[in-house]
Amino acid sequence: MTHSENMLFGMGNPLLDISAVVDKDFLDKFGLKPNDQILAEDQHKALFEEIVKRNKVEYHAGGSTQNSVKIAQWMLQKPHKVATFFGCIGKDRFGEILKKKAEEAHVDAHYYEQNEEPTGTCAACITGDNRSLVANLAAANCYKKEKHLDLDSNWELVKKAKVYYIAGFFLTVSSESILKVARHASDKNKIFCMNLSAPFISQFFKEPLMKVMPYVDILFGNETEAATFAKELGFETDDIAEIAKKTQNLPKENTKRQRVVVFTQGKDDTVATVGDRVTMFPVLDIDQNDIVDTNGAGDAFVGGFLSALVQEHALEECIRAGHYAANVIIRRVGCTFPEKPDYH
Repeated sequence: MTHSENMLFGMGNPLLDISAVVDKDFLDKFGLKPNDQILAEDQHKALFEEIVKRNKVEYHAGGSTQNSVKIAQWMLQKPHKVATFFGCIGKDRFGEILKKKAEEAHVDAHYYEQNEEPTGTCAACITGDNRSLVANLAAANCYKKEKHLDLDSNWELVKKAKVYYIAGFFLTVSSESILKVARHASDKNKIFCMNLSAPFISQFFKEPLMKVMPYVDILFGNETEAATFAKELGFETDDIAEIAKKTQNLPKENTKRQRVVVFTQGKDDTVATVGDRVTMFPVLDIDQNDIVDTNGAGDAFVGGFLSALVQEHALEECIRAGHYAANVIIRRVGCTFPEKPDYH
């Protein structure tokens, strides 16, 4: 079966990444470290107003899940709109930019638009090789199942998909939306994928995470997230292969599909459960000097992986595609990519 429109479904926090080159004075003014990732607080309100007035501001559609489905679409190239994306934005200029950027990436984005909160943003303040990220979820936090996911026209798009991907970050927004999609995938023997996303998800959103886990066919994460998850679940091991195995063996609804667990480890081997074994897959070599920005590497890995998955390729091939996409993205600022992939 060839891949067709709306075959890949993603749902998450759509954020507009606003990147601009700033100076040390700008960082000091807002109390930012040169290389950091924080959530916006009151003292950062003016930062967003000020950064857009700088020259050479770049706008990129961001947010973890949206990044991944966009990269999957980029890897596939044709047909357009293989990937569907749901999330919440505001009725404002930034929301319009997000819509335009999704269109340019040929992703079929259907946003829930509301007036209460402005479109979520992530300011990337660049100084030299460093970037300081300040995220303001705002509208992204306002997604409502009954106002969007449950609408017939939207649910039809969910039903069209064969592969589903939702980053763990969305557990903080609408776990009931995640459960509805996950149950559908499980009932219809389709593939539901999730990401541990960040250590704080396992620590503070463990209950909703574990409610979804029985429906998870493929779980992604990095070495830090895997270690935190293992600690929270009392696995009593810090051996990543063993953590992968124990995670694979957690209770599962749809027994027709054995759970696959994939943990990336930066430049070290990616660890994955292949059947009953745990296998190591080396990443592509890259010269340290060619690495511009490792942020977005995890999103890119998942995007590459999903592009092979919708084509029903074997796990090894999905991982190879993931490694390729991550290798491309870390050579560039933000989660951006050249016009076409050079992947065979």
